[in-house]
Amino acid sequence: MKRLTTYIRPYKKECVIAPLLKCMEALVDLFVPLCMADLVDIGIHDNNVPYIWRIGLILFGLALLGLAFSVIAQWFAAKAATGFAAGLRRDTFHHIQTFSFSSTDQIGTDTLITRLTSDINQTQTGINMGLRLLLRSPFIVFGAMIMAFRVDVPSAWIFAVTIPVLAIIVYGIMWITIPLYKKVQSQLDSVVSSTRENLTGVRVIRAFRLQEQERNSFEEKTDLLTIASEKVGRFSALTNPLTYVIINLATAYLIYQGALRVNIGSLTQGQVIALLNYMAQILVELVKLANLIVTLTKAVASAGRVEAILLTESDMRDGTKDFPEDTTVRFDHVSFTYKAASEESLTDISFCANPGETIGIIGGTGSGKTTLVNLIPRFYDASGGQITIGGKDIRELRLSGIRSSIADVLQKALLFRGTIRDNMHFGLPGASDEEIWDALKAAQAAEFVLTKPALLDAPIEQGGRNLSGGQRQRLTIARALVRKPKILILDDSASALDFATDAALRHAIKELPDHPTTFIVSQRVSSIMYADQILVLDRGALAGKGRHEELLRTCHIYREIYETQIRKESEGKEVTRS
Repeated sequence: MKRLTTYIRPYKKECVIAPLLKCMEALVDLFVPLCMADLVDIGIHDNNVPYIWRIGLILFGLALLGLAFSVIAQWFAAKAATGFAAGLRRDTFHHIQTFSFSSTDQIGTDTLITRLTSDINQTQTGINMGLRLLLRSPFIVFGAMIMAFRVDVPSAWIFAVTIPVLAIIVYGIMWITIPLYKKVQSQLDSVVSSTRENLTGVRVIRAFRLQEQERNSFEEKTDLLTIASEKVGRFSALTNPLTYVIINLATAYLIYQGALRVNIGSLTQGQVIALLNYMAQILVELVKLANLIVTLTKAVASAGRVEAILLTESDMRDGTKDFPEDTTVRFDHVSFTYKAASEESLTDISFCANPGETIGIIGGTGSGKTTLVNLIPRFYDASGGQITIGGKDIRELRLSGIRSSIADVLQKALLFRGTIRDNMHFGLPGASDEEIWDALKAAQAAEFVLTKPALLDAPIEQGGRNLSGGQRQRLTIARALVRKPKILILDDSASALDFATDAALRHAIKELPDHPTTFIVSQRVSSIMYADQILVLDRGALAGKGRHEELLRTCHIYREIYETQIRKESEGKEVTRS
């Protein structure tokens, strides 16, 4: 846990003051039974009313003093815990942002979400409770034993025997439950993953009528979580009954011995009451301590999981060179294999894209089109071969320079909650309205944006739920274009557009004043047939390379795709005429 201690260091003062004040509160509580003993033995026994009032005022003053210590301690503990969690959550989020796609795929987004939310919250609760009770409860327990010896030494030996037995029980339960809580958090990851998957794909599930199947799958995972939680709960639940049994047995023995000794005059009634109060204080504090142990156990398990994320280094190292002015992209015998995959996704890919050229990429499903373009902005690193931009190995370039010079419109059109302007600022922070409108016009999105009363301030729901598929795609393309990238990647990002809009989009991109090197991934031949160079992929290998007319003569795969699509378009036109 050394890594996490850095987040609590800025709150050293709070971490000292909070336990100290709780110990002061505990000290006040330890004087109460002594006052009660004097109240009974002197005030009530001698019918001394002024003395009773004086002790009553002292008790009231102790109560106010204890309340003040408690409130201030709570404030300092809460400040330290929330500050720790805020810093840890911020740095964990930033660290996750440095992960490559490969690292994120390997760890899992659902696990990252759980650790960023549930685990950090659990750790925060553990620190808050620890600062308040970790010293106070043992202070009360051992302080009560010391005060008991001050009241009556023979009776106090009951405390000396009871406390070690309780300590053994609490420690034993903690030793058993810590690994079990780690397992519970792991099962929670699985439930979160299933929940996220079902909520994201709810329309698909309903379309295929798989509600029952998904419900059964979810119940299986929740059952595993329930079993793990019940197992650890059974051990944790032993804490209170065992402590209560031992404390009550000790209390019963103390009452028995006290009664005998009061009869023979070696112990006063007030002293017996004081001893019982100290035993009651021990009982209350041990119950608190038992609950604290459960909370700290969860917190330690959660902290370990968060620390594991912070200690996980991205498998992608940043370069030191600036992004070149020359945007020639060259693949030299590039191969790529996903982690834990049994075979290559790309094999021996070689081509060159000159500045300002449009490169079309086409192939069947699973042929590696998206994988290829994901290597250009270094979302993944090639397993073999070399990728260069302007003659420089892409691994030697700074990631910040690569990401600011390359705009990638992914397959899934993803928009964020906010306004259209907010989403455009993702592409270029601080972009002017004029720059945004230019990008919207080039992306063929200006027409529908103009129909909205609020224009650029029109609200966008999470994921763009209040827009159609074509509108989402055009806005994501505009978000990329507003950056004025040197290299533009359109990964099947116009699939929801009609042929006319698609053609207008391609023409607008071709006429951009900055003339970016453009990569267009598409299933449509019509979208890439006018490209300066077309790459035909088949099962991860380059099956053909050249212009449209050349590939029709030399690449049978391209010719089959072209003829199939042209035939379907012709049939569709005939159906429309009829």
